[in-house]
Amino acid sequence: MPPPCAPAAGSASRPFFLGLPVLPKHLSDLGLLGLNRLLPVHRRPARDHGVSRGAIRTAVADLLPDHAAIEEDSPAPELPATLDMPGKVADFLRASELDPAERDALDQGVTVRRGQGYTVRVSAVPAVHLGLLACCRPLDGGHGTPAVPAQCKARREYENRVSALTPAGP
Repeated sequence: MPPPCAPAAGSASRPFFLGLPVLPKHLSDLGLLGLNRLLPVHRRPARDHGVSRGAIRTAVADLLPDHAAIEEDSPAPELPATLDMPGKVADFLRASELDPAERDALDQGVTVRRGQGYTVRVSAVPAVHLGLLACCRPLDGGHGTPAVPAQCKARREYENRVSALTPAGP
């Protein structure tokens, strides 16, 4: 039986290292990312080579300093959440000035009929929902404008949905 680092019998005589072919100089200039396409599909785990995963991570970090690796301590990106916004709140927000992200989220919302009224199903990250909620504060009245009970209730409903979405801070 040939040694594990030797080529299979009958193959062309090419030098091998750790069971992988040693590539000519012009192919090794492709860098690690280019070499990954040329490696066999059945790559063995690090423990089969007697190397720790940490050593491999260190070697990759040394060879590819510009490579954007995913850090284990980094927070996960915020995922969009879908909330039903009452129609009275949506009407008020459409008539007001909004940030581009808030305007896009509101414009992409799907209108759903609900009895006599309607709701707008808005998908956005929690920060955008909080921004929309802040923009509809005048619905509660104040600054010399009368409060309409139906609008106050619609705003409270949306506020309850947004507050259920965001966890309470420490």
